[in-house]
Amino acid sequence: MKFMERALTFDCGGEVLVGILAEPLYPIAIGVLVLVGGPQYRVGSHRQFVSLSRQLAAHGVTAMRFDYRGMGDSTGSPVSFDETSADIAAAIDTMRASCPTIRQVVLWGLCDAASAALTYWHETHDRRVVGMVLLNPWVRSERSIARTRIKHYYARRFLQREFWLKLASRGVDVGQAFREVSNNMAAWRKRQSQPSWVSPSNFQDRMATGLRSFDGPILLILSGRDLTAKEFLDYAKSHSLWDGLLDRPQLARHEIDDADHTFSSDRWRQEIEALTFEWLSRSFSRR
Repeated sequence: MKFMERALTFDCGGEVLVGILAEPLYPIAIGVLVLVGGPQYRVGSHRQFVSLSRQLAAHGVTAMRFDYRGMGDSTGSPVSFDETSADIAAAIDTMRASCPTIRQVVLWGLCDAASAALTYWHETHDRRVVGMVLLNPWVRSERSIARTRIKHYYARRFLQREFWLKLASRGVDVGQAFREVSNNMAAWRKRQSQPSWVSPSNFQDRMATGLRSFDGPILLILSGRDLTAKEFLDYAKSHSLWDGLLDRPQLARHEIDDADHTFSSDRWRQEIEALTFEWLSRSFSRR
């Protein structure tokens, strides 16, 4: 299907934000707003967001990608991922005003952009948002990354033959390796001794409450070779606010076993694009 791209500028708190709208000739009523993980701009790693938006538009789905305040071509001071709700709301306003056929929006985000999507829903309950595509969500904390490194990195590393060959040939700094393990163990134990209510308003809790209250379909995509994805799964298993959230019937989960964090190969990016469009077709076929 033919589509066109055009640049848009719009206001957010007195700053000028820049976006690119990919609009098909005959768009459906659902649009996809691509959120940016930081620090980067609307093109995305390996031009992923450009390719995704164009592929969606070629299949009849309007897609918009944009720069938050202080990023890319947008003006202002940079904001952290959990402070982007005003930016997202302004982008939804602009997307719908620029393409009146769009009634509802799906948020699409990788890494902390996935976290921003859940935080946005938690803060706004914006009923224009009817679905989310979340890739390798970010839940980073000192304790969680320490636990993940010990469980998924060091355990695997010590079983690899090449590690011991490097060690035998003095290609590994033994002292540094053990210091890293020791530091991660200390961080894990330190955080483990603290009660879960130390920071009841942390962003991970806001993500969980957002996910629990969202009743629309969600596509969760995880990379098999990514510590951020493993950290997310471990975090969800070990914190009570996340109990049962990944097993909800409206959440479809897909893992790409050999993919890295940013889906850096053409094959992985094409698989992401296909998964996104197929999920959209299934979830919103009657709209």
